[in-house]
Amino acid sequence: MRRLGKTAREASALIARAETCQKNRALMAIADTLDAERPRLKEANQKDLDNGRRAGLDDALLDRLELTDSRIDGMIEGLKQVAGLPDPIGAIDDLKYVPSGIQVGRMRVPLGVIGIIYESRPNVTVEAASLCLKSGNAAILRGGSESIYSNRAIAACIQAGLKQAELPDSVVQVVETTDRAAVGSLITMPEFVDVIIPRGGKGLIERISKDARVPVIKHLDGICHVYIDDRADITKAVRIAINAKTHRYGVCNAMETLLIHEQLAQTLLPELAAGFRQKAVELRGCPVVCDTLPDAIAAMEVDWMAEYLGPVLAVRVVRDMDEAIAHINRYGSHHTDSIITEDYSKGRRFLREVDSSSVMINASTRFADGFEYGLGAEIGISTDKIHARGPVGLEGLTSQKYIVLGDGHIRK
Repeated sequence: MRRLGKTAREASALIARAETCQKNRALMAIADTLDAERPRLKEANQKDLDNGRRAGLDDALLDRLELTDSRIDGMIEGLKQVAGLPDPIGAIDDLKYVPSGIQVGRMRVPLGVIGIIYESRPNVTVEAASLCLKSGNAAILRGGSESIYSNRAIAACIQAGLKQAELPDSVVQVVETTDRAAVGSLITMPEFVDVIIPRGGKGLIERISKDARVPVIKHLDGICHVYIDDRADITKAVRIAINAKTHRYGVCNAMETLLIHEQLAQTLLPELAAGFRQKAVELRGCPVVCDTLPDAIAAMEVDWMAEYLGPVLAVRVVRDMDEAIAHINRYGSHHTDSIITEDYSKGRRFLREVDSSSVMINASTRFADGFEYGLGAEIGISTDKIHARGPVGLEGLTSQKYIVLGDGHIRK
């Protein structure tokens, strides 16, 4: 792992100064190689699938692991999209004259070496490599042991594409070993690695956050809320709440708790319950909810802080917006929260006071996504209060440094 780290550090200096056209050429060459190597990719993936079945992986994990033609198409399309994104490196912001006569601004620069640790889905290898490459970073990728053959085959395509663009193949390195000790080494090499990004289950992320000696870009939970205010449009409120919960269950931006202003509770709860009942969603509610809806289950304290990732929803009736905001800031995970209201002032206040990485007005929490935000792609979601917060795209994989332009200026 130290050898990989040293090689990545050397490669980071080369990719940091690569021209945009060269990086784009590499991305397109990787796309072409993936397309040409479909039989080899599928053969390698079949080994992982066979091993996974023998190991007793469930159907959901096997589905995430499988590389179908459509998923390979998606990887290729993703590379082309990243190639089409503006290059953030070298962009200068806020350049201005100060009283001394010098010009001061900030230039966007790569983070350096990014270690990415992830599970199951081999397409993450391409997503991570493409974003790191375009943002001028070297990458060390450590996928799950269940996808080792697929990741090796994808890595060979990536390195072939890099060579075609006359970039060192060490710009993107995939950890070959399945030994878990490799993760422990990767997250404790600050001399070689600048940032760690974990993608996977809560257990993996908690372990890495606890043991890492380098900064970590992460989120642990997606406990997302929708608050229906007393000034909400009822039609909008029902559509958004149903979509936020049932569009997809097992994603971090799905609504897990619904808050309803008490003045709308008697009107809204039966209509919402009917919609959720059609989707077989179990409702766990406060006393007011249970009194109104006979089939609702009484919520316990743990339900207000649960990420169900399934057809279960916690529902609470609140007195007012103050109580809604207090509930969100106490029980939420600072991921994504939305207010449904036609009151401009209340919406603005919600934006200011809810302490989350994405805060919305009259929109489903399902929009909290790098592609939907116009980032083109994302490498994950960050709920930490660091430079990258919310969906992390190309800009989130960069930092800024101050630059000064003078013409013989000296300080007096």
